[in-house]
Amino acid sequence: MSPILLDLGFLEIRWYSVLVLTGFLIGYFLVVSRAKKKGIPVSVISDMCFYLVIVSIIGARLYYCLFKYQDYTNIIDIFKVWEGGLAIHGGVIAGVIFIYFYSKRKNLKLLELLDIFAPALVLGQAIGRWGNFFNQEAYGKVIDVGVLKSFHLPQFIIDGMYIKELGVYDYRTPTFLIESLSCIVIFIILMIIRNRKFIKDGQVVSIYLFLYGIERFFVEGLRTDSLMFFNLRIAQIVSILMVLLGIYLFIRPYIRGSYDKQKVGHSPKR
Repeated sequence: MSPILLDLGFLEIRWYSVLVLTGFLIGYFLVVSRAKKKGIPVSVISDMCFYLVIVSIIGARLYYCLFKYQDYTNIIDIFKVWEGGLAIHGGVIAGVIFIYFYSKRKNLKLLELLDIFAPALVLGQAIGRWGNFFNQEAYGKVIDVGVLKSFHLPQFIIDGMYIKELGVYDYRTPTFLIESLSCIVIFIILMIIRNRKFIKDGQVVSIYLFLYGIERFFVEGLRTDSLMFFNLRIAQIVSILMVLLGIYLFIRPYIRGSYDKQKVGHSPKR
């Protein structure tokens, strides 16, 4: 399995870069389409997306390098993003921080923006995971080839999961595929529920946080290359926080609504 899509001699075009870029482009058109329906000017969204891509990639890369610092004794290697090594959690955190400040500057609703970006984000994740496949990274524990074949996977995926680690070749659990398919399911759910009248600002992104947090927690437990903090898997810790935040954002409108009714009910008569 080659990570290189096209070798021009003076330039190598890698599958990882192409797939990440594809995810961003498709996500951009989804975001613009949704923003138009919400009455947000395309120029505002375009400017935001331009900087958001840069900020997210930087955040994803720094997050990864922070927990893999021992592999980057040569600081130049940190800039070799095309070779892989992006942590989605770092990109999401950096992206949300950027959107927060951008929304303040442009006087936009933060939760409405996050709802707009959530489906595009999870679809981009589904596409980007295939970059991990071509780089032969983000794979899981050793698995019998017979089990892989029992899932009726295409032969090229089975072949791509025959990976050498510590000098030994073994078939590995295709965790990239599990996550990619899970993200597609989450994307479909978000696209279905986002137009429902009962959905309030912040609830689309809350469902993303909840579902992706649960999925990533369990998939991360199957991986062998997790970012670690002492003996804890960082992604699992962040996933738990995502689930809790998702629950809070979902129930937040009802809590606020109940609180507002209490305020009205106890307001003094004039």
